[in-house]
Amino acid sequence: MNYLERRLQSSIESALAEQSAVGLLGPRQVGKTTLARRIARDRRAVYFDLENPEDQAVLSDPRSQLGVYRDRLVILDEVQRMPGLFQVLRGLIDEYRQAGQGEGRFLLLGSSSPELLKQTAESLAGRIAYRELMPLDLGETGDDDAGRLWSRGGFPGAWLAASERGSFTWRRDFIRTYLERDIPFFDARLPAEALRRLWTMLAHAQGAPLNAARLASALSLHVRTLQRYVDLLVDLLLVRRLPPWSGNVGKRLVRAPRLYLRDSGVAHALLGLRTLEDVLAHPVAGGSWEGFAIENLLAVAPSWAQPFYYRTRAGAEVDLVLEFDPGRRWAIEIKRSVSAPTPSRGFHIACTDIGAARRIVVYGGARRFLQAGGTETIPLGGLMDELVYEAGETV
Repeated sequence: MNYLERRLQSSIESALAEQSAVGLLGPRQVGKTTLARRIARDRRAVYFDLENPEDQAVLSDPRSQLGVYRDRLVILDEVQRMPGLFQVLRGLIDEYRQAGQGEGRFLLLGSSSPELLKQTAESLAGRIAYRELMPLDLGETGDDDAGRLWSRGGFPGAWLAASERGSFTWRRDFIRTYLERDIPFFDARLPAEALRRLWTMLAHAQGAPLNAARLASALSLHVRTLQRYVDLLVDLLLVRRLPPWSGNVGKRLVRAPRLYLRDSGVAHALLGLRTLEDVLAHPVAGGSWEGFAIENLLAVAPSWAQPFYYRTRAGAEVDLVLEFDPGRRWAIEIKRSVSAPTPSRGFHIACTDIGAARRIVVYGGARRFLQAGGTETIPLGGLMDELVYEAGETV
């Protein structure tokens, strides 16, 4: 496979220069190990895979073993497999700091999970910086690949596959691995078949507000059990829970969060959609594109920008609200059409409700233009470039 430069690399390297440890979190197969090895090329480093029994055996006495590598960057992959390491790392980091050698000691790779976050938060507070690696986005693959990226998703194995069949097979195997091996590690009480059904139902309803009672009834589950399933998918960075904007506008608002599968290719594989043509012919196409656009925009948005959606009971709606600071909000409507899309009256009402500083329609075309009333129509890649600039970064 060809290596694709990841935007996050410079951020991780900067964090290693300033902090003792960096936690690189993301779903399995998203490219964490490849990126870590890329970073390690230009420095002395040692790598341990904690799913490998041999590496686990080497670290049976972690303090003495890791102490041998005090002059190297230590990369610990799948670190949640050995939660007892965190206390050891804390002691070593404190020793290095006292010796004036505190920066860039450990790069911890792992799936985001309640256990991992709890352990690092308690043991390594003030000693670790977190970075989140997600599937490839348009800025990393190029605007010309938008259709392919949307159809296949951004997991490198799926996007770089030699054929549509190969990409689809990779994604189905990815789903099966999560259901049969990874998810039971985090919560053995979750039956794989029920979770697959939930995952598939969420794929059918991309962007729909969460109706826990309806989903629980359809799956013959208790609502609390259903919520636990959803929470785990969110914790593992497989599902995005987009909260509603909740300012005081004196109107009845939809309060339930919206749920999106974070990778469009995984959503399509769950639905049995093998090609872009299959996706375009399916009723999920609009919701899938909306989720795809949201993930791409949030991949490059400033870390301090808070994402929401807005919808009133009367139907005034904004697909994505980005709040950069109190009083400065961008209202973003997402359209798949490649022709000039006209925003609805409900969009303009919603923009007035929230006091949007900018009204933006993101669409599938290539030209940027201004519509009546000051609404900006911008290609997805163009708005991503603006957000990169807003964050003070370069692609």
